Amino acid sequence: MKITEISSKKVEALINEMNENDPVVMLNLVRYNSDALYEDSEKYTTCSGAEAYLKRYATAFNAIAANEGITEIKVKYIGDVKGLLCGREDEQWDAIVLVEYPNLAAFRKITESSEYEAKAEPHRKAALQDWRLIATVSLV
Repeated sequence: MKITEISSKKVEALINEMNENDPVVMLNLVRYNSDALYEDSEKYTTCSGAEAYLKRYATAFNAIAANEGITEIKVKYIGDVKGLLCGREDEQWDAIVLVEYPNLAAFRKITESSEYEAKAEPHRKAALQDWRLIATVSLV
């Protein structure tokens, strides 16, 4: 099943049960569309799903974060998936991305902004065939 939407209700519920000062690392499991599928295809030049996500979406996301005054975001790792050693065969991923935020509220501030909806979200939606976004906190 294709999933590419962030649930604001789930984000809010998680914020309410977490320590508000805890840094959070988001695990992104991504499967790209071979070609980015923009709703407004006249507005954007053709590119791969990977380019739409890693270049266009990431650039827009970082600019929005800066505009919101959130500068402590760190991309910890971006990697190509080479093989599934344990897991469901019907869930195949092209890449994983680990991004650290100062807290979950910072992530929410970015992703619920009107600027995100206008400038970043179109690239994410065009880029991704499927996606899992998992919030984690350090155990040690």
